[in-house]
Amino acid sequence: MLKLNAVSAQYNILTGYVKAVDKVDFEVKANEIFGIAGESGCGKSTLLKVMYDLISYPLEISQGSVEIHSRSNDQKIYRNGEINKSWWKVISYVPQGAMHVMNPVKKVKTQFFDSISKYHGKQNKKQLEQDIIQYLKELELPPEVLKAYPHQLSGGMRQRVLIALATFLRPDIVLADEPTTALDVIVQRGILTMLSQVQKKMKNSMVIVSHDMGVHYQITNRMGIMYAGQMIEIGPTEQIFENPKHPYTKMLINALPRIGDNSQKEGIPGTPPSLHHPPAGCRFAQRCAFATDVCRTIEPLRTKVGDEHYASCHLLQDAYI
Repeated sequence: MLKLNAVSAQYNILTGYVKAVDKVDFEVKANEIFGIAGESGCGKSTLLKVMYDLISYPLEISQGSVEIHSRSNDQKIYRNGEINKSWWKVISYVPQGAMHVMNPVKKVKTQFFDSISKYHGKQNKKQLEQDIIQYLKELELPPEVLKAYPHQLSGGMRQRVLIALATFLRPDIVLADEPTTALDVIVQRGILTMLSQVQKKMKNSMVIVSHDMGVHYQITNRMGIMYAGQMIEIGPTEQIFENPKHPYTKMLINALPRIGDNSQKEGIPGTPPSLHHPPAGCRFAQRCAFATDVCRTIEPLRTKVGDEHYASCHLLQDAYI
């Protein structure tokens, strides 16, 4: 459904550029939820913007291409530079921070009409409103939210409204950027359940970006681990959690709290490298306890380590894995 071919993207700054996405290469299959994980600043949100073709200065794609394969009758392939022509209908986006995304001076109903009316031609507004109300009911949202301003809704309710808005036209692909950020665990559970139900009903593809590994464990089928702008491990979620191959992935999973586990959890030592002047070799080498001279000088290649499971690490043959 969605394919990235060695995509690099950078932010132009006065002293050069910051390469936030560096030669990222993967596919999102039909009828799956794909997760992208990694700590803050690793390039997750920028990668989502690249996939959505939300490119404006100072961000630009410096290398590679993005392709979206539509499931509609025309079976059209959209590429970067023209993907924005397919927004809402083929691909939609649930951005981070619902309060800052919705127009604070317009009611929810008006924002629905503004976003989707152009795809409904001359359809009667009353009929369109009834269709929206029916869809909200399917998502267990009260129709009364249409009469509210965004500030009159709770954070969880605003996030649900955003998801409803992004999926009303039943797009082939839905991108969600940190959909559970700043929400309590009960509301998070409801948002994840809602996303999962929408995907199962529409049988479309979803890409979920989150720094929370627990979110990916609950909802995704496959996932990719990002570090310093690169996709360092990718594979089925279950395989990655049961048998992580990259040291960074292993540390992320070991830091995840578990019920009944009273052991002391440790953070990952050190800080990520600068993307303005990234180091040679493996970008995680400065923080990795297993790093050798090879790791610090030569960039590792992607290696197949299992069924649809790939990782980029020089130490894949060593005993630590």
